[in-house]
Amino acid sequence: MAKKTGTSKTVAENRKARFNYEIGETLEAGISLAGSEVKSLRNGKANIAESYASAEGGEMWLINSHIAEYAQAGRENHDPTRRRKLLLNKKEMDKLAGAIQREGITVIPLTLYFNSRGIAKVKLGVGKGKKLHDKRETEKKRDWNRQKARILRERG
Repeated sequence: MAKKTGTSKTVAENRKARFNYEIGETLEAGISLAGSEVKSLRNGKANIAESYASAEGGEMWLINSHIAEYAQAGRENHDPTRRRKLLLNKKEMDKLAGAIQREGITVIPLTLYFNSRGIAKVKLGVGKGKKLHDKRETEKKRDWNRQKARILRERG
């Protein structure tokens, strides 16, 4: 078998996560998928915008993520919005479960990608929801940085 070279291939990204949440810590987790789900991901048919991770029964689950059905799978297809098990070691799982127990803390998937070995991974962020005034402040900072870069570019 030929070795794969190169970097990871991003399949889905939660672009609003950093705007809606203050992300503190990030970590990488594996994800348990069916065969037709992997095929669909390779085609880039996934959405993690409204999803989150939850700790239930000593396991971590990715909830509300959407991976489109694979057309060639026929009747062996998967449910697009099923709960998917996250593959973490015990220490990481306990750490995330403890964070979820605290008030206002959420575990959000930031990106879904294939690593250099071709294995599906999800990058999780531990975040606290932002209030409306925090979101406005973030937007003001982003606009000011954009404007500052434009001014510096014009001056040479």
